[in-house]
This record gives sequence, C-alpha cells and structure tokens, in this order.
Amino acid sequence: MDAIDRKILAVIQTDASLSVAEIGSRVGLSSTPCWKRIQRMETEGVITKRVALIDPSKIGLGITVFVSVETGDHSQEWLDRFAESASAMPEVMEFYRMAGDVDYMLRVVVPDIAGYDTFYKKLISTVPLKNVTSRFAMEKIKSTTALPIP
Repeated sequence: MDAIDRKILAVIQTDASLSVAEIGSRVGLSSTPCWKRIQRMETEGVITKRVALIDPSKIGLGITVFVSVETGDHSQEWLDRFAESASAMPEVMEFYRMAGDVDYMLRVVVPDIAGYDTFYKKLISTVPLKNVTSRFAMEKIKSTTALPIP
C-alpha cells in the first residue's frame, strides 16, 4: 500500500458516496487508475464494506449499553455457542473477546430500559454466564468510524 492508496482510504472513510472521479481528483488520479486501486483494496480485504451510517436516536435506538461478560467456562464449545448466539442478536453492534478482568465486551443499542431488559433476558438464556455488568452511556462525546491512516 502506497501513499496514494492511503489518501484514497482517508477520502472514502469520510464520504464513500463520492464518485470515483471525485475521489481521484482529491488524490491526484484519473478515474480509471483510482477505480483499479479501490477494486484492488476491496479484493485484498482492506476495504471491507461501504455503508450508510445512521443516527441511532433518529430511529428510536437512543440507549447505548456496554455489556461486560465474565464466564467460568473457557472451552471452545462454550465460546462457539456464545459467539453464535450473541452475534445473531441485532442489538449487538460490536462484540469483543477481551484480555483483563472481563472475558467479553458488547456494545448494544436499544430503544429504552425495557428494551434492554428484554435483550438481557435473551443474553443470559443463551449459555451459562458467571457475571454480566451493564454500563449505560449518558452522552456520546466522540464517535467515528474513520481509522487514523498512518
């Protein structure tokens, strides 16, 4: 990956709806070489998706909850079952296996406390869990999907 590829990535992270001609203009390329670079980065898995970002509060998902999960079972079979169950829940936006004092961390969006209660009951019914801790976000101070391109 060279400097032009990195410029392309910086541009499309800001606005993926730009035309190839506009992206090329911003990075100093004509349309065809720019398109070929974008296609190559998609093929190589550098660019994984192009999506529209939606304001969750505008569609009734005003509560973000960070859910930390501890388990007493660290077997592959348990993880496979838990990962499949949690990943299938549409409220789960992000799901990480952690190092440190918790085993897994989920970022969940729900409409309200009752919605979280419903989600919580589904979550704890999937597999045996040792501890589940929920932290409710009071205010979003910074949120970005753009990675810092080195």
